[in-house]
Amino acid sequence: MPPIIANAGDLLARYDVLFCDIWGVVHNGQTAYVEGCAALKQFRDNGGTVVLVSNAPRTPKIVAKILAEKHVPEDCWDAIVSSGGIAIAHAAERGFTRVHHIGPDRDLDVFDGSGLERVSLADAEAIFCTGLQHDRREIGEDYRARLTAPAARSLPLICANPDLIVDVGDVQLPCAGAIAVVYESLDAPVYWAGKPHATAYGAAIKHAAQLRGTSIDKTRVLAIGDAVRTDIAGAVAFGIDALFIAQGIHRKEVAPNGTIDPAALASIFASDAPQAIAAMMSLRW
Repeated sequence: MPPIIANAGDLLARYDVLFCDIWGVVHNGQTAYVEGCAALKQFRDNGGTVVLVSNAPRTPKIVAKILAEKHVPEDCWDAIVSSGGIAIAHAAERGFTRVHHIGPDRDLDVFDGSGLERVSLADAEAIFCTGLQHDRREIGEDYRARLTAPAARSLPLICANPDLIVDVGDVQLPCAGAIAVVYESLDAPVYWAGKPHATAYGAAIKHAAQLRGTSIDKTRVLAIGDAVRTDIAGAVAFGIDALFIAQGIHRKEVAPNGTIDPAALASIFASDAPQAIAAMMSLRW
C-alpha cells in the first residue's frame, strides 16, 4: 500500500516535471480544486514544469478554454497533452480523411482544422469515438449491435478518450473507452489515444523537453492522477513515479467518508496492481 500523505510539498520537490491529470485532480468536471491548482502553481514557481495530461477527447486549445471556464488558473500549467489531439494526429498519420463519428455534438470541435470529414459507417475509413451520444442514459454495451458489422470488416476504431468513466460533479458517466472495450471484444482493432498508453506520456515528455530546453530524466518526473487503470498504470509502464489522488473516480471505494480508508486503499493497490509511491485525498502543497 502506498503511504498516505496530507501534503505533497516535500514529495514534489524531488521532481523537475509533473504529468498531471485534469479531471479528479485539477477540477471535478464543474469547478477547479483550489488547493490542487495552488500546489501546481507553487511547483512552477519553484522552477518545475507542469504538463497537464488529459484523456479529454478535445484538442489542447479547447481543453485550455474549458479549464478557464472552470476557473483553473493559467499559471498552474505549462502545456497540455490531450487524447483528442493524439487521436487527430494518429488519423493524419494513417492517412484517414473520412471517419464516422460516435460521440456527442459537444465534441465536434475536435474536428476543426483536422481535415477529417464525418461520414456514414459505410463510407468511413475509421470510426472516431469521442464518447457516448447520450452518456446520461447509455452504457457502452448499448453500442454492441451497431458495432457488429464494422467489427466484422475490421474497420479501425480510434478511441479519443480511453477512460471508462469520468466524474462530473457527484455523478459518474461512461466515456469512449466503454465503447472501445465492446469493440475489442468483437475482435476489432482499436487505437487507444491516451493514458495508460505510451502515446500520452511520450507526447508529454517531448513537451517537457522543449519547455525546459533539455532531455528529461524519467527519475525526475512524477505523474499525478486519480485512476489506477489509466494514470497509475500508465505512469508505471512508462517508467515514472506516480502519486494517487483519492478524491476522483475511486473515492466511493477508497474514501466513502471523505478520508482515505487504509484497508480500502490496500485493496485497490493489491500486489498485482501498478503501485503509486504515495496517496493523498486531494492534491495540496
